[in-house]
Amino acid sequence: MSTLVEQARKLLKDNGSRWTKQRQQMIEILAEHPDHYIDFTDVDQRLRKDNPGLSHGTVYRNLKDFESLGIVETRQAGERMQVKVCCDSNHHHHFICDVCGRVQEIQMPPIDYAFFAKQLPGAKINGHTFELHGICANCRANKKKAK
Repeated sequence: MSTLVEQARKLLKDNGSRWTKQRQQMIEILAEHPDHYIDFTDVDQRLRKDNPGLSHGTVYRNLKDFESLGIVETRQAGERMQVKVCCDSNHHHHFICDVCGRVQEIQMPPIDYAFFAKQLPGAKINGHTFELHGICANCRANKKKAK
């Protein structure tokens, strides 16, 4: 069993959650591409193909449980929800390659919430998301070789 699967199993058990065959399969699917987001519908279809009695709602609830425990992180890409295994650090941001889809963790300077609060009088800011998109070094190098 992969390290990611074992870590997820331990985290679930430590938090009083059951470890099921379906939960293991879900983590294994995500562990195949730890540095890529995967459309939730792809994960859902693969799980339900192997487990015909499994409902979409059950897959979604497991995903939300995993997210609340810090096992996975999700993002919206247009109307699609995407999911990947969590990076090692706490709060962080991502660079996502538009060609290969690889996700790289990046660090940013602290956000000055007071700056934004001045622009939003009376609002309460609860958090933020930030992604950089572009072409990674590997894809740029491959593109140059192809010329």
